[in-house]
Amino acid sequence: MTKIIVFTDGASRGNPGPASLGVIIADSRGAAQKEYSETIGKATNNEAEYQAVIFALKKIKALVGKAKIKNAEVLIKSDSELMVSQLSGKYKIKEPNIQKLFIQVWNLKIDYKKVDFQLIPREQNALADKLANQALDAETQKLF
Repeated sequence: MTKIIVFTDGASRGNPGPASLGVIIADSRGAAQKEYSETIGKATNNEAEYQAVIFALKKIKALVGKAKIKNAEVLIKSDSELMVSQLSGKYKIKEPNIQKLFIQVWNLKIDYKKVDFQLIPREQNALADKLANQALDAETQKLF
């Protein structure tokens, strides 16, 4: 069985505004194997947080392969209390855009043996946050 730890973060400047994501895919011990950072257009911070999870689940599937992810257990760590609580079934989702993103995550989860979500303090998610902000900084520099 494959165990994968993922750190995700989304960022938005303007809420909604230019948005990005940062994702770290790590092994079962938490050692980073791959890092990703990219802009995602205009979004709210909460939408960016969800987009980071969607990106991570799709990327793992591409890296590991569809056959192997059926036995994969993924732990997604995030500092977004709202998103983690919604994806864990503790909070209802009222925002229509977030409902659509929730459904995307739910449909991606089906391919895996298990996907769990864990709320972590911001300081434990510093690298994912840095990656998300680097993407926004790079995009801003292109404009000037």
